[in-house]
Amino acid sequence: MGRASRTFKTFENIWKSQSGSIASDGLRFRRRGAALRGQNDERRVGSRAGSGIDVGRWCWPGIDRMVISSTVLTDLYSAVRGELNAVERLFDEELSNPHPFIRELCGRVGQYRGKMLRPALVLLCGESCGGVHPAHRTLAAVVEMVHLATLVHDDVLDDAEVRRRSATINAEYGNMTAVLLGDYLISHAYHLCSSLRDQHAARTIGATTNTVCEGELIQQSRRGDPELAEGEYLQIIRSKTASLTGACCSLGAHYAGAEPGVCTSMGEFGVAAGVAFQIVDDLLDVMGDSTDTGKSVGRDLAMGTTTLPVIHCLSTADGPVRARLRAVVAGDAPFHRSDVRSWLETSDSIDYAFGVAREFVEKAIGHLSVLRPSQAKETLVAMAEFILSRRW
Repeated sequence: MGRASRTFKTFENIWKSQSGSIASDGLRFRRRGAALRGQNDERRVGSRAGSGIDVGRWCWPGIDRMVISSTVLTDLYSAVRGELNAVERLFDEELSNPHPFIRELCGRVGQYRGKMLRPALVLLCGESCGGVHPAHRTLAAVVEMVHLATLVHDDVLDDAEVRRRSATINAEYGNMTAVLLGDYLISHAYHLCSSLRDQHAARTIGATTNTVCEGELIQQSRRGDPELAEGEYLQIIRSKTASLTGACCSLGAHYAGAEPGVCTSMGEFGVAAGVAFQIVDDLLDVMGDSTDTGKSVGRDLAMGTTTLPVIHCLSTADGPVRARLRAVVAGDAPFHRSDVRSWLETSDSIDYAFGVAREFVEKAIGHLSVLRPSQAKETLVAMAEFILSRRW
């Protein structure tokens, strides 16, 4: 059975287990370059009653309504499930604290460990490049701490109230506590990273967190700016999101003993996948539902953050819509999510942004050509494809 067929079976089984049925002739994958993609363009189904517009539930042809949950990732992680369990234990051990309040906060932020994508990337890239070693478990816990710290800080910046279907740290305990907790997580990440024998990981993580912060600072400086260009947006999300997923993959390969060229390709896989992930995340902020995403939605534009569908709409929409959207971005007009969704749909900006995300997924999968065939490699392909299907 070829890679395309095996990956198709992985998704087919997951969708069957979650939705109860699937139109077996509706899913047909074909090769395009090194990527797997649907035979037809993505489509949207499941308009909400009374809304008058589509909420943007993209799906592969033949599936009337896809329900993507943590079961998808649980199945995809089967190759490293035991290692992930060990990572979770290490994470909890590192953050154990005798003080009740700190223990309470760490318990709360531990609930943010939803997808565990970054630890899984470290482990799967290690497995696909020669095998998982103790250093991989340490690094997987480190990158998850760094990631959770960025989530806690992001919620402060975005004034978000809900994450993982619970009140955010800033909403429940205040911004000061949230900022300090994020710093605490970063501190523990470096403490744990220092337990490794060499400095490669520490320097990589340090450089990556620098890049993440630079991306956030640049984004902050461009809030309310309707002139943000697509290239500038892509550079921002490469820095603030994709740099960490790239580091996960390159570190996973490095500590498995991979050649430098392979480590570079794996890092490029992670960066491309991370860009696609962030574009879909930005789409969900506009078109998603908090019931599905488990977090506050509509915060980007409400805070003046310009994302790819908005950038496209500003460059293609007719004059009146462009003027109204510019005013919303600049904070000169009130933000009404239903209006913005309608503008983005009528200008084909949702489809455009999703198409860009799909191109980055294809690029990501292409970088995996340096790997030998293995279950771990197939899982990385499936994880990249999952980015285009996720709703949370």
